[in-house]
Amino acid sequence: METKEETSNIEAFSTEQGPIMSSVKHENGLTSAHTIDHDSWQQVGLLLVTSFNCGYILSFSNLMLVPLGWTWGIICLVVVGLYTAYANWLLAAFHFINGQRFIRYRDLMGFLFGREMYYITWVFQYSTILLANMGFILLGGKALKEINSEFSDSPLRLQYYIIITGAAYFLFAFLIPTMSAMRRWLGISTILTFTYIIILLVVLVKDGKSNKNKDYKIHGSKAGKVFNGFGAISAIIVCNTSGLLLEIQSTLRKPAVENMRKALYTQYTAGLLVYYGVSIVGYWAYGSVVSAYLPEELSGPKWVKIVINFAAFLQSIVSQHMFLAPIHETLDTKFLKLDESMDSKENIKRRFYVRALLFSFNTFVTAAFPFMGDFVNLFGSFTLIPITFVFPSMIFLKVKGKTARLEKKAWHWSNIILFSLLAVVTTISAVRLIVNDVQQYSFFANT
Repeated sequence: METKEETSNIEAFSTEQGPIMSSVKHENGLTSAHTIDHDSWQQVGLLLVTSFNCGYILSFSNLMLVPLGWTWGIICLVVVGLYTAYANWLLAAFHFINGQRFIRYRDLMGFLFGREMYYITWVFQYSTILLANMGFILLGGKALKEINSEFSDSPLRLQYYIIITGAAYFLFAFLIPTMSAMRRWLGISTILTFTYIIILLVVLVKDGKSNKNKDYKIHGSKAGKVFNGFGAISAIIVCNTSGLLLEIQSTLRKPAVENMRKALYTQYTAGLLVYYGVSIVGYWAYGSVVSAYLPEELSGPKWVKIVINFAAFLQSIVSQHMFLAPIHETLDTKFLKLDESMDSKENIKRRFYVRALLFSFNTFVTAAFPFMGDFVNLFGSFTLIPITFVFPSMIFLKVKGKTARLEKKAWHWSNIILFSLLAVVTTISAVRLIVNDVQQYSFFANT
């Protein structure tokens, strides 16, 4: 049974309180402008597969395997993939605690550990989300610039394409306001995803067979190899998880725990095989000199690069929306009129302004720092590792610690200690990389 104290705790840690409207679900004192308890696990599973096979996978050969080489690279891909799947599987079980549903990660952490953990989780999540979106904008800009370079020897500066990408993302987020509303676009996203991935794999295999001088050695000083290796582990974590599981799970109809786990099985089987497959084949084809953006390496006719880049750009418009949806939910619940429809005249106007401000900020920062991938690694290390690995074990010990067996307690304490240390080491590695790149690039650099 829910006590009055527990109910007041939940309400205290929810910053999105407001009156109920017809399209809003209201559970345990929590209010949201977005849809809750609606989607099937098949829809969410497809959403995860397509979103994690976005344009980011075009950089994973360089980020994940070049610093680690074949042996350690494959070991880390397997171990991190399995561990990430387990951590998300574990966290999915805590979407309900004693019958109470938690639709936001920060609400769960605040309820169990107090107001300070509510805000720590909020900062960790939103820092990761914002910087991941900036990475999407940068990759979209690079794709458009690559297309233009096929038609011109002197393409426009990267910043122009970043602005175009930011505008396209804004338009989609304005017209398709919620994660559940993406349902009609998942078919298009799936076609785009497998279009550019199949063409890409065909060209990679062709290039790999013709490239007889592949070098798979790990270059650099001993210290550099170690730091770069931890940076690669951070990138592997980023490619496998978002830190948004409870927010994604909130859209699922009941039984939400069982359905979320079915969706996760889809991601960590079908989805993982694709993004790992592209990363491995890309590294095999070009070795340690593989580009940070795979299409730059491709041989073949002009249309191949154009199709791959254009399909990746269009697919990213859809996939980026899933990762940014929790911020849209927070802003919509805060600033929209919850006693009116999402598509009322007043709410359309407010949604326009809120989305415009968010994407204007993200686009400006991306244009100013076109090596944003380094910052994504930083927050992937500093924030995503605790959210994915440390917090779920903390939750388990808090909720089930009194009744759990000793070996389970030891297991979760070891997770907390191990991944806290990993977060420190990978953060140092990411900061080191940023310092090196800041010396090479200037603000608004045309990379």
